[in-house]
Amino acid sequence: MQEIIFGVLGGLALFIYGMNLMSEGLKKVAGDRMRRILEAVTKNPLIAVVVGAAVTAILQSSSATTVMVIGFVNAGLMNLQQAIGVIMGANIGTTMTAQLIAFQIGHYAYPIAALGFALYFFNKWKRVKHFGQVLFGFGVLFIGLNIMSDVLKPLANDPTTLNLITTMSKRPAWGLLTGTVLTIIIQSSSAVIGVLQSLASQPVAMDGTVRALIPLAGAVPILLGSNIGTTITAALASIGTNNAAKRTALSHTLFNVCGTILCLLSFPLFISFVYRISPMPNPALGVTEAGVISRQIANAHTAFNLLNTLVWLPFVKYLAVMVTRIIPKEDVQEERAIKYLDEHVLNNAEVALDLSAKELRRMGTFSQQMLSEVENFIIPGSKLLDREKLEQNEEILDFLQTEIIHYLSTITSRSSLTVRQSNILANLIHITGDLERIGDHCTNIMELEMIMEEEKIVFSDLAQQDLEKIFHFTAEMFDLCLTALEKRDLTAARQVLEMEGTMDILEEEARNNHLERRTTGYCNPRAAVVFNELMLNLERIADHCNNIAEAVVDRELEVG
Repeated sequence: MQEIIFGVLGGLALFIYGMNLMSEGLKKVAGDRMRRILEAVTKNPLIAVVVGAAVTAILQSSSATTVMVIGFVNAGLMNLQQAIGVIMGANIGTTMTAQLIAFQIGHYAYPIAALGFALYFFNKWKRVKHFGQVLFGFGVLFIGLNIMSDVLKPLANDPTTLNLITTMSKRPAWGLLTGTVLTIIIQSSSAVIGVLQSLASQPVAMDGTVRALIPLAGAVPILLGSNIGTTITAALASIGTNNAAKRTALSHTLFNVCGTILCLLSFPLFISFVYRISPMPNPALGVTEAGVISRQIANAHTAFNLLNTLVWLPFVKYLAVMVTRIIPKEDVQEERAIKYLDEHVLNNAEVALDLSAKELRRMGTFSQQMLSEVENFIIPGSKLLDREKLEQNEEILDFLQTEIIHYLSTITSRSSLTVRQSNILANLIHITGDLERIGDHCTNIMELEMIMEEEKIVFSDLAQQDLEKIFHFTAEMFDLCLTALEKRDLTAARQVLEMEGTMDILEEEARNNHLERRTTGYCNPRAAVVFNELMLNLERIADHCNNIAEAVVDRELEVG
């Protein structure tokens, strides 16, 4: 028994490792496409289902997709109805693993792993290397499955095991509980169903025929329990999130639990349906029940999730209303808090980088508010300088800079980045610094304006006109660079780069005008010092806008 336990644990470890390795490789092959697929989600539930299935086929884990969706809902990037549709699709997409296992290509596991290893470790071309990682993970997955199959063979002749399985087959509640508990422990429904397929496929001689160790009627309740158990991951991921994200996790649980209840109420019909769409034993051709049970389980898994989705798809709106009534209170988010950064998607570098860019755009909004505030003060007859608001925004910028850089640094420790992703990450770090320094320059301008207010410094009409022109032009550059950052707009970014030359000309004209006024004694010496300092800070802000635009151009060229 000890040999069986350790054999199963070792095989399971290889299975999960292979699945994760394959998932990482597929994400690298997919690259930016997966993020674009997620962005394609609309209010149409059917499209959301397709997107959820596609993304899960790439990630090879419904839990990973669901956790990612919860992160999007928490960040306000996806509404509840969209999220429910994606989760429905994720349940369908995760059945791909069981279908692959049912092909019984374990005999080719070692050659596949060897080929994948060679492509992965001894190749310089990135795409081939990533494809090699997928093959290597695929091979390791089946090696783990082979190990489990080999060590489980003695159970087919063990009377205690046979009695236990017979009892479970007659009592679906036991199988349901077993599948749920195992999935909660292992945190992977694909792994549990893989073990189930391997165990069920063990041949048992009974009444002169070769049967499967676990018949379909005994395997389906375990499979259904696994679908319930996988929702625990989403529930755990929703801890500490806003109520919208909690509703998403609850909808996942309700969707799978209600589907399981419906399936159990129509159990004989469901089993009959699976038999109709699956291969059946044929002694004349040497096809035994043990030889087809793996495909039957895979088909049952796919059929359950497809039928469950078809039943619930017209009622997505009502499911959203139901969970909203259960969790009705909305969260009020404070300004000094991260909004888009979500730890649950750190394992997916592409999505995590995209969320970082969105948090950066939010950071830019606070810098933009500061620039607008100090610009308004310069205009005669404008409102008084809101020093408290400016200082508050400066603190928020410092906080967000720390959080964003920490998040970006964590991405590198959680994910294996491609060269493109590493370059994008470096650009985002530079943008973070530029936005924070723009806030610093706005604070400097605020202090200069306070000096003007205290010392009753007034600029000449010509100096006032020059300052207003430079302020307006700087604000226009900043607005364009934030548009480029938010919308990934290369046109806006290049426009900022072109404006830098115009900014230099305007600054030179303003300085020459200022020098002429000083020479003629038209300018107050104290006002001259403040004017120079204001121009210097505006020039630095324009430089940082230029840096941000360059980073956006570099990033988009990397993505392209």
